[in-house]
Amino acid sequence: MSNIFHPPVRTLMGPGPSNVHPRVLGALSRPTIGHLDPTFIGMMDDIKSLLQSTFQTRNEVTMPISAPGSAGMEACFVNLVQPGEKVVVCRNGVFGAHMIENVQRIGGELAVVDNEWGEPVDPDALRDTLKANPDARVVAMVHAETSTGVRSDVDTLCAIAREFDCLTIVDTVTSVGGIDVNVDRWQADAVYSGTQKCLSCPPGLSPVTFSERAMDYVARRQTPVQSWFLDLKLVTQYWGEGGARVYHHTAPVNALYGLHESLLMLQEEGLQDAWDRHAKVHGLLRDGLTQLGIDMVVAPEYRLPMLNAVSIPAGADDAQVRARLLEEFNLEIGPGLGPLKGKIWRIGLMGNGARQKNVLFCLSVLDQVLNR
Repeated sequence: MSNIFHPPVRTLMGPGPSNVHPRVLGALSRPTIGHLDPTFIGMMDDIKSLLQSTFQTRNEVTMPISAPGSAGMEACFVNLVQPGEKVVVCRNGVFGAHMIENVQRIGGELAVVDNEWGEPVDPDALRDTLKANPDARVVAMVHAETSTGVRSDVDTLCAIAREFDCLTIVDTVTSVGGIDVNVDRWQADAVYSGTQKCLSCPPGLSPVTFSERAMDYVARRQTPVQSWFLDLKLVTQYWGEGGARVYHHTAPVNALYGLHESLLMLQEEGLQDAWDRHAKVHGLLRDGLTQLGIDMVVAPEYRLPMLNAVSIPAGADDAQVRARLLEEFNLEIGPGLGPLKGKIWRIGLMGNGARQKNVLFCLSVLDQVLNR
């Protein structure tokens, strides 16, 4: 006979999810109401406004997709790419590779700008690729590559894409709430994120925003969007402004309560103050790791404060150290992926987890386990 599930209390300092803030947990437990209830629709409008502030955009089509960040990614690709169209994907880690798979499944043509894992996307390589592929229509890139801890210069990359009249798709899953994400300054066309990183929400929602230029393309496309659930023409009828909404799906009501609370908290703190907090605790972690003889992998100018890629010290057993941290101290850090597997750990300082007490705890128990 099954028993009630009681999860352990962990300190989550891996690549995500992050620890959910108590205020968000409280919001999740509020009474469920209907997803077309007038009161709920009022909250939907508020979420839209809060997301516009968080993305720093005035895009009318700004909303959360009722699924994790990977669905936000797919929503961008299935709406903006038709079979046979050419897409340039910038790949410098796992999530650029996921973009490539989206293009392939849609039946689009690919041109790939490859950079080493641990390095940002090279703007000159993007420009050369676009010169060699004048028929490219979309450029896709990852702002904060979670698999490596690298930030790419999206401002510059989007500007280059505009030179060649390409739409842009930008992954900001790890960056929203942790570093500057300014969709209107970038003039990015389709941007998606997730709730489980620097927003301190449970996984399960994907905030997205689309420019007028992107929505013009969606309106003019000649083939049906490959996904009924993610078709923006349908979803926006539910997430429209005020008034009557057209039923599309049963929205995850309580999850949206949690997102609303999280965005309120971010507004109360202020975007700049949130970014400064992440940068400050990153500095504490970096200095403490240096004293333990653990090196950062990424060059300082490209380093993410919320996702720290660090070299595994010589003689340390990757899996054994992470297992001891989890079993003995309830501390989770992340392993490396792909070519970095067994070479790095990924230590997250995200949202509610970006606190001095977490840094000090992590450094203390790492010291104990490594010296043992």
